[in-house]
Amino acid sequence: MAAGGLSASEASHRESGKPGGLERRCSALAAVESARPCPRRVDEPKLELSSGLDVSSHEERSGSRPLWKPGQPSAAAALLERCLAAGAVTQETLDLTRRETPCFVKFSEMERMANMQAEINEIKLKTEMMQLENETADITHLFYLGKKYEILQDMNSHLEAVLKEKRALRKRLIKPRYQESLPIEATFHKCIVELLTDAVTFTEKLESHLQSVRSIPQVPNMMKNMDTALTKTEVFVMELEELTEQILKWRELQKEVYSDSIRNRAELDFGLYLT
Repeated sequence: MAAGGLSASEASHRESGKPGGLERRCSALAAVESARPCPRRVDEPKLELSSGLDVSSHEERSGSRPLWKPGQPSAAAALLERCLAAGAVTQETLDLTRRETPCFVKFSEMERMANMQAEINEIKLKTEMMQLENETADITHLFYLGKKYEILQDMNSHLEAVLKEKRALRKRLIKPRYQESLPIEATFHKCIVELLTDAVTFTEKLESHLQSVRSIPQVPNMMKNMDTALTKTEVFVMELEELTEQILKWRELQKEVYSDSIRNRAELDFGLYLT
């Protein structure tokens, strides 16, 4: 325990006569206390503790534990304050010799940036590979290929069944039926004869029926043509009636002219006879 007693290594050092780690630390603290400057006057300039020559900041970056308390200035800072107060150095010189960041810090920053860039490139490469795998999954992934294979197998089986049914149907259609006797009871023979007669009649008129069915879409055009023909026929009938009236009038006129000419000729003949 640090507060309760000395460690085993410090006890061995004390027994051997050599100063232990605790004694060295206490002597260093005593030296720092002795090197601490006296209270300054109001008009004395004060050294900035944030300069690059501050040992505390350097040791904090390097990771070593300082021998003074965090709120107190270091021995180097106290020495520089005395030099600055005595006029040995100036504040401008200290500012010029100040280093903002050590080179190793820049190297570590560059290394960290390089590692981040490498990670970004690796993530981009993985993203591109995943995108390519997603785009080509239907032709490269075994899961999708298995599904497509199953679909093709089902389609092939269906096509084979259809072809077999087609061959069987073709054989049945090619095979003649007229040599086979139909198992029909005697009570239905009369109905079969009538049915055959109707079937023959229907077959004979089938072509005309088909022609009538094919002409059904043309019925509206045919109706329009019939209406146009009916209108023209009515016009022709009206013209024919007018022409008939004219002919009758001309006939009556000709009759009157003929009767007048006969009368005149009779009168002329009668006058000649009297003379």
